[in-house]
Amino acid sequence: MDIKIGDTFSTQREVTDELIRQFAELSGDRNPIHLDEEFASRTRFGRRIAHGMLSGAFISAVLGYEFKERKIVYLSQSMRFTAPAFIGDTIISTATVSKIREDKGIVTLETTCTKQTGETTLTGEAVVMILETLPS
Repeated sequence: MDIKIGDTFSTQREVTDELIRQFAELSGDRNPIHLDEEFASRTRFGRRIAHGMLSGAFISAVLGYEFKERKIVYLSQSMRFTAPAFIGDTIISTATVSKIREDKGIVTLETTCTKQTGETTLTGEAVVMILETLPS
């Protein structure tokens, strides 16, 4: 395996109204905290927040992109949401290799999402299996 402990992969994505609305349509999560400005303005956040699972999708995108040549199967993902992401925030999603089980091709990664301000919005851990392709 050409992956080693400490290898880090990241991407970034801006949270937009359109992205939140597309995610709501795709997921079926139409909670007004995400979609209704008037409702959200009366919450502790004072404005709409992005779906937490949108950040989970950003982590999936990091793994899918960075491991595209290796082909992976996502085995698990834990997530702890630590701060909200708002429209206009740029989220930097990072995955760092923390453990490798070479005999099974299983890689564990620490995962985080961070705003452009440096504030962490998500911490967690992902486990993936790297698939070996058979010779043709």
